[in-house]
Amino acid sequence: MKYDVVIIGSGLGGLICARQLAQSGRSVLVLERHAQPGGCLQSYRRGDMDFDTGLHYVGGLAEGQPLHEAFEKLGLMGLPWHRLDANGFDQITIGKKTFPLAEGFDRFAAVLGEYFPNEKDGLSQYVKMLEHLPPMEEISQVGAYDYLKSLFHDPLLINVLSGTAMKMELRRESLPLFNFTHSMSSYIQSSWRLKGGGDLIVGSLTKDIKDFGGEIVCRAEVQELVEKGGRIVTAKCADGKTYEGTIFISDAHPQLTFSWIKESYLLKGIFRRRINALENTFGVFTASLVLKPDTLPYFNHNKYVYRKANVWTFGEDIGGVGGVMVSCRVPESGDYARQVDLLTPMPEVLYKAWENTKVGRRGEAYEQHKKYVTNECIRLAERVLPGLRDMIEKRYISTPLTWRDYTLSPCGSAFGIRKDYRQPLLTMLSPKTPIPNLFLTGQSLVLHGLEGVTMTAFNTLEEVKKIRN
Repeated sequence: MKYDVVIIGSGLGGLICARQLAQSGRSVLVLERHAQPGGCLQSYRRGDMDFDTGLHYVGGLAEGQPLHEAFEKLGLMGLPWHRLDANGFDQITIGKKTFPLAEGFDRFAAVLGEYFPNEKDGLSQYVKMLEHLPPMEEISQVGAYDYLKSLFHDPLLINVLSGTAMKMELRRESLPLFNFTHSMSSYIQSSWRLKGGGDLIVGSLTKDIKDFGGEIVCRAEVQELVEKGGRIVTAKCADGKTYEGTIFISDAHPQLTFSWIKESYLLKGIFRRRINALENTFGVFTASLVLKPDTLPYFNHNKYVYRKANVWTFGEDIGGVGGVMVSCRVPESGDYARQVDLLTPMPEVLYKAWENTKVGRRGEAYEQHKKYVTNECIRLAERVLPGLRDMIEKRYISTPLTWRDYTLSPCGSAFGIRKDYRQPLLTMLSPKTPIPNLFLTGQSLVLHGLEGVTMTAFNTLEEVKKIRN
């Protein structure tokens, strides 16, 4: 059978594209290399508990806000979304001081203005820009750090405003203001957790895909895309099966996607070299903790804890954990948390010794390294959760190598290709490729995160609509 659309990868971007195209009446096939769909939204089960891999919270879901309309179209607003504390959806602790980030642009500026009274004018200007985000062409060539430095005089405030940005890669020399502000703006409008795991999103989208007549094939690892007559015609999988299509969409990393095309008249050597030369963002170390019952009251916000005021550079310090995000899962029942995640960036140098190993076969030194980093994360988290160590019943650890082996993201990159305001045309990719019936989607194109991938998927769909079969 030849499909109208073959989609490779079932991360959020791939599933959104599949759902919308199947709903429009196209014959759609999704190929997924793992045993279950979901990509970074997958949950995994240990004992009687589910654990998230990539989803911790999302912004802008209230009516009239950025994600609401898209999630309405996707049938996702009916999921059990739980709104975080409006008086401080995020709390930033730097050294011994804690600063709450309040919901709503004016309130956000007013609360921080109480801590930084000399910066009220700058804060007002900052939130006005976040409320009315300039188009990409205006700020994609502006550095985020340079912008903050030009607006604020107090370096501590710059660190506080950047303190939640552990959900992206902060690099003073490259991060575009466009990516920084898009990641920040929607969370200030409203922040939400799922009461349950990211698999709820996956389950809703996959059910719709199937209900609309689409197919999802798991354990189908694509190894080659065959080009003929200037178009991709077939996807070949590791098990020897082949799948024909009219249009192909890849939700895999662009570097991986183009490596599947062995022979092409359209992919020139200079293009391949440019894609392969693009740098990737750092990976993330995650300690998922199971807590003893009735030991930690649920907290309805995220905690970001930094050892000192070096938010923009702490991830480069290989001497220990300098910052950690503490995320609390909404309890299934009661007022006490059972699951807490600790996340921290992990420079490649810290896991490079095991880069040629696979999950479960990395050796004792790797296990000891994971234990050391976990203990460092716990020690830092205890600045805001005293006695956390004694509350822990079980712990499950993942490193960028875990991420790499499950998602095939180079080096376990958490946010895909690194964006650079000095080279926006090179580092921000279009859904279109030199091959007219091959499209890209996913976090490596322009924006990452749940909102960014959703926006990118709809951009991919707009490009697909322009194709005449």
